[in-house]
Amino acid sequence: MRLHKLTFAAVAVAAGLTLTACQNGEDGAARGSAPAAPAASTPSTPSTPSSSGGGSSAGSANQGSGPGSAGTSSNGKGTAAGAGSGGSAKGGKCRTDDLEITASDSTVGGDAEGTVAVQLKNRGSGDCTLSEYAGVDVKTSAGSLSAKRTGEHPGPAVLKKGTSVYFGVNYPLNTSGGSGVRITGLVVTPPDETKPVTLAWPGAATLPVTDGSGSPIKVGPIGSAGQGG
Repeated sequence: MRLHKLTFAAVAVAAGLTLTACQNGEDGAARGSAPAAPAASTPSTPSTPSSSGGGSSAGSANQGSGPGSAGTSSNGKGTAAGAGSGGSAKGGKCRTDDLEITASDSTVGGDAEGTVAVQLKNRGSGDCTLSEYAGVDVKTSAGSLSAKRTGEHPGPAVLKKGTSVYFGVNYPLNTSGGSGVRITGLVVTPPDETKPVTLAWPGAATLPVTDGSGSPIKVGPIGSAGQGG
């Protein structure tokens, strides 16, 4: 009987050990499979960053287009500023040293008066401005005669680089048959200048003798004569 009891006890112990081992195996298997669940959900985890990465990319594109628009606007303004400046700029006053001054006879047959056309050509580096009247003196054998202004007021004229403008000098013709007063030269001072230019007189050789009550010479404003008359 004792032997049977010991055998039964040994069997019972072995069965208990087997049951424990099975339970431990199941627990181990359960523990070993637990990480598999997170592994299965891993693909869904990158999907969130991927979506967030797409949003970041769109944001970068929007930010990139912002400065691009600002740069275009800046160029446009720069161009607009450049165009306004070119269209509105004007030069300073025309100086004697920047002008080529010449005179020619422009008297037309049958006129009661003689006319000399004075040409002012801009040979400077840019445009310049001439006010209405130049100073004119006619040199004669009896002294100088200062020309009187005709009184017209057309306003200042812009003389572009390389271009010319004319004004007229009118004087009485000597039809008396006498020797008259001999003319020896023409002195022209550009508007608002103090430096004169002396030219040869291109008109009639003499003026009629007057009573000296006033100068018979008249000068028109800048632009009052055309080329050749």
